[in-house]
Amino acid sequence: MKVISWIVGIGVLAALAVVLYLATLPPPLTVQGEVSADRVDISPRVSGRIAELNAAVGDTVEKGAVIATLDNPQLQATVLASDAALAVAKADNDRINSTRPETIAARKAELAAAVADVTLYQETYDRQAHLVKNGNTPQSRVDEATRNLEAAIRKQESAEAGLQLATTGASPEEKALAAAQVKQAAAVLKQREVDVAELVVRAPVQGQITTRVAEIGENFSAGAPLFSLIAMNNLWLTFNLREDLLAGLKIGDTFSVTIPALKSKSVPVKVTLINVQGQYATWRATRATGDFDLRTFEVRAVPVEPLDGLRPGMSVIAAWADRGR
Repeated sequence: MKVISWIVGIGVLAALAVVLYLATLPPPLTVQGEVSADRVDISPRVSGRIAELNAAVGDTVEKGAVIATLDNPQLQATVLASDAALAVAKADNDRINSTRPETIAARKAELAAAVADVTLYQETYDRQAHLVKNGNTPQSRVDEATRNLEAAIRKQESAEAGLQLATTGASPEEKALAAAQVKQAAAVLKQREVDVAELVVRAPVQGQITTRVAEIGENFSAGAPLFSLIAMNNLWLTFNLREDLLAGLKIGDTFSVTIPALKSKSVPVKVTLINVQGQYATWRATRATGDFDLRTFEVRAVPVEPLDGLRPGMSVIAAWADRGR
């Protein structure tokens, strides 16, 4: 009987030891993350009053789809003013780069008259010069003929320059200035047209509308958000982990996670980013107890295969298998 009692006692002690051992074992290490996505706030680049709304909360829109239209009469009026300014600049440029045929004909006539005067005064000078040699005319008549001939030559030179100016037109500097003014007016018009085009608000990416601030008839300034959407075609999983849990983890590694919202389906994912965060893990002991603060890292992963039903905000559970401990 004593032997049996000893055996029973030893068995009870062994069973108690096993229970205590199992009770003191740390629970399996699991980490929790969530599904994230790019969020885009959509704002107009110009101010205006909401004229049309083509999207509501919950709608899925394609990239480039028109989701709102604004109205701004003042901005549209500036397009007309800029168009008129461009027409004026082009007309002035044409004027600078051309000369009327009548002007050229008048300059040719003036030159012809000047040439005839030079011929006449040259003959007069030759006669007076011949007569003065024979003493048949006073020197004053020769001096007068000389002055008249020189004046006629200068007049001919002036007429030639006038014809050249009329034929050539404006100076290169004036032509360059007129051309630059045309380009400047065209650029202003283009800017105004771009501003008017911005009255039509389009979705910058494909996604789902999560927030709509805009309402018909409301005025919005440039940069004020009208909609928010999430890019449903670019979802990822994000975990915030202490650095001592990263041992051996590198970009490109794969592991499995479960998603409670999808009936805890096991999903293989691939690590795409390991990035340090600015905060520390506050629960970890500090130097006062001989340990050190540990940084927190963001780990991003994406499903290896496309996963239907995945949405931002869903919880993700990963069995970390005591990684780094």
